[in-house]
Amino acid sequence: MGLQITHLGSGSRGNSTLLESDNCKVLIDCGFSLKQTEKRLSRIRIKPSSIDAIFITHHHGDHSKSALKASQKWGSSLYCNIETAIKMGWNPIADCRTFGNLERININDEISVLPIPIPHDDAENIALIVSNGDGNRAGFVTDLGEATVELKRHLKGCAHISIEANYDHSKLMQGPYPDSLKRRITSRGGHLSNSQTAEILNEVMTPELKTIVLCHLSDKNNAPHLAESEVLMRIGEEFKGMIFISEQSGPEFKIIIGEENPSTSIKEDISDP
Repeated sequence: MGLQITHLGSGSRGNSTLLESDNCKVLIDCGFSLKQTEKRLSRIRIKPSSIDAIFITHHHGDHSKSALKASQKWGSSLYCNIETAIKMGWNPIADCRTFGNLERININDEISVLPIPIPHDDAENIALIVSNGDGNRAGFVTDLGEATVELKRHLKGCAHISIEANYDHSKLMQGPYPDSLKRRITSRGGHLSNSQTAEILNEVMTPELKTIVLCHLSDKNNAPHLAESEVLMRIGEEFKGMIFISEQSGPEFKIIIGEENPSTSIKEDISDP
């Protein structure tokens, strides 16, 4: 039983990732408009009504924009923590199902989700560790200024990690942002730089790690080649898997984990909208 991962797109203008097992489909975040989310799903021939659950990592609009509308239209269960529900104005009973930190949620016998608290400004943000029925695990981590010891403990042993590499430190410091915004981005509650991401991956990497996706790259303060080269410079000698970049304009690829020889199909299943 494999776990398929398709980033529908990632960046400051919207984030959403589709997880598929044999009989279950889950969205992590729903930060595009409803129309745009459905359009991106149609490119990979996924019916929105087949989505079983939507998990929202935090209340910021680029992660939550159309979540409630999507849940109601598609008949999908909407999950978030209570703090996110309150900030979104969602009814914790009528609109969504709430969970606590480190409370495992079983969607069915194929997919379970474990929320891990992570620091991000003005948000009760979570990373998600997703397990499939065969025990393969995948980690999804965006919008944090540093990795906690607890997060790194749960990332160890994952077969896949999607993690933000938001900015190149030199580009940010030399760029046009005001100093106050630069301080916020580089703070504990801000975002991860390429070098921070590289160091985290180096710490948590095990032989089980087969695929990495770098996501949530800043348009102004980063570039795909900078993020990838920084990470490979730190882990390249030991990492034997594959590394990819999720950009704003996805979906562009599908990753399959949980097989004897994990593989990635680039645009194999993508059709024109």
